[in-house]
Amino acid sequence: MKLSEKSIDFFDHVYAVVKLIPAGRVTTYGAIAKYLGSPRSSRMVGWAMNASHRKDDVPAHRVVNRSGMLTGKVHFATPTKMEELLRVEGVEVKDDKVADFAQLFWDPNQELAL
Repeated sequence: MKLSEKSIDFFDHVYAVVKLIPAGRVTTYGAIAKYLGSPRSSRMVGWAMNASHRKDDVPAHRVVNRSGMLTGKVHFATPTKMEELLRVEGVEVKDDKVADFAQLFWDPNQELAL
């Protein structure tokens, strides 16, 4: 499947948002999609995160699913790499889920102005 120019542009917008997530905080695929004006595109944000591993400057480990699960961990170099990167930033993970997810959640819709 070829990515259209529109998809590639969307990915670049996703990466720009992800780069703004502060260390020690996490956000969700859906929150990013909503911020970008495409609230039904959380899956596309996930695809962008999967593709982001070719870029060293995108902290994809800070993006989790809507309940704080590390669903993207399978796309990292090792099955534990996502958790390791979060722990280095002080984020506690229990059973593949961010502990205190509600407290650590960073909402671009509130933190950033369009």
